[in-house]
Amino acid sequence: KLVYLLAYPSREAREASWKAFFADADWQDVRKKTEANGPIVAKVESVLLGPTDYSPEVKPAAAGERVFELRTYTASAGNLGNLNARFRNHTLKLFEKHGMTNVGYWNPLEGQPGAGETLVYILAHRSVESAKASFDAFRQDPDWLAARKASEEKAGGPLTVKDGVKSVFMKATDFSPMR
Repeated sequence: KLVYLLAYPSREAREASWKAFFADADWQDVRKKTEANGPIVAKVESVLLGPTDYSPEVKPAAAGERVFELRTYTASAGNLGNLNARFRNHTLKLFEKHGMTNVGYWNPLEGQPGAGETLVYILAHRSVESAKASFDAFRQDPDWLAARKASEEKAGGPLTVKDGVKSVFMKATDFSPMR
């Protein structure tokens, strides 16, 4: 599975860029050659995301060997705002405190799958093992426990649905501007 993020100034600019890309003769030639023995892509999933107001600016850079963790949260009914508030006011700082690098935070745009209920973010870690150690320490941090308790009391229950937190570890490709 190949996961990538592209940025556009607007939805209209996105549409124009893809239209030009697919019409490009060089692209058509490459596609023809790479698919000479059949398609190389089984499925494409695309979701338009907008950055949260607390997301750091994504600055692609090669920062040595590291892994990336794509995390997707599905908020319980009506709680995406509360979930974003907890991340904005507490979680990002605590992730940094425990050795995790905040790469970016997004919500699906209106009309997209998961809009109004989903938070998608990426963390960087030195390794999968360091990610586990960081999260173990984070989950025991008294500041995290207090923030979680207060946010759930305010919301009247958990901020995510049962099994609503998904995690996928990723390794940057050799051609990625972010490594």
